[in-house]
Amino acid sequence: MADDRELRVLIVEDDPLTAEAHADFVRRVPGFSVAAVCLSGGEALTRFDELAAAGTPVDIVLLDMNLTDSHGLEVAKKLGARNHDADIIAITAVRHLQVIRSAISTGITQYLIKPFAFAAFREKLENQREFRQGLTGGGALATQASVDNALSALRSVSATPLPKGLIAETLETVSAVVRDSETPVSATEVGTRLELSRVTVRRYLEHLVATKQAAKQPRHGTPGRPEYEYRWV
Repeated sequence: MADDRELRVLIVEDDPLTAEAHADFVRRVPGFSVAAVCLSGGEALTRFDELAAAGTPVDIVLLDMNLTDSHGLEVAKKLGARNHDADIIAITAVRHLQVIRSAISTGITQYLIKPFAFAAFREKLENQREFRQGLTGGGALATQASVDNALSALRSVSATPLPKGLIAETLETVSAVVRDSETPVSATEVGTRLELSRVTVRRYLEHLVATKQAAKQPRHGTPGRPEYEYRWV
């Protein structure tokens, strides 16, 4: 039987704001919870051991490569030496092929390059869950089919790439405004808040509607041409 319990995620990121943003992303994906947020490699290793000793081991580590006290690859190697069952996903702006090759050889299963939208982040987590579930149950030995299915989960790619001209960072920023607003917002209101043109913001809002992340409706009672407002679904 597949392991359907909530997966505990350890976030290792030296920028506090980015770390909290990743933690917020984790909380938004059903079936995942934040085990801890660590701002350095040393803190991550200590917290990882503490959680294991407490009987609440980490399932997934989200690991930045450029940390203040060490390189992410060194942290990954030290985690690997602990004979743990945790999977490591690199989340970093580092694009050097040698680092990526080293990450794979170190046991890092997925590599997510900054910046990215929430959809890409969510996909990586859900892929990792499918990978883990594909290798769970059925005794100590795997079948060829179970191995193939588990590995195919890591290779899946998003079926909805961003339309030409849209930027992942801006999409996530616009999404955050709509998502965090207590009332529906218009393109003009979002644009004013983000210092972007109404036309630009409207393209992102329409993409959210097309991907069923937001709903659109006419705003009644406004003079002149009809204005639309958007709310998070």
